[in-house]
Amino acid sequence: MAGLDKNTPTPTEITAHQQSRVLEVAFSDGARFRIPFELMRVYSPSAEVQGHGPGQETLQYGKREIGIVAINAVGHYAIQPLFSDGHESGLFSWDYLYQLGANEGKLWQDYEARLAAAGVTRDTPMPDKSGSAGSSCGSHSH
Repeated sequence: MAGLDKNTPTPTEITAHQQSRVLEVAFSDGARFRIPFELMRVYSPSAEVQGHGPGQETLQYGKREIGIVAINAVGHYAIQPLFSDGHESGLFSWDYLYQLGANEGKLWQDYEARLAAAGVTRDTPMPDKSGSAGSSCGSHSH
């Protein structure tokens, strides 16, 4: 899902709405999405969230009130948001942003199902990683 497809429309406008906590993205094909910051954070394409392979994903929760502090451009193909919880290792390519916007409803359903299976809610605080040994994969900084 996070690959680079030369046929994917490119953003013509990206606006972070801090009060409503959504990233509004207009694409060259006329599509316009309002992607919640929370959805971006819990589906971050980073190794911290996605792991290094199938089954290594880390369920994110307690991110309902997440903000985006800054957004950095990465070449002509992606953005790198800095979230208010310090997470900044996810590179959101144009096609990944498009997929998040186009599939928002299904992604929310999948997320809610994973939360329920884990016995947590969107508002359950994530455990503090700073005191737990071995919580980082160690192959890159977070």
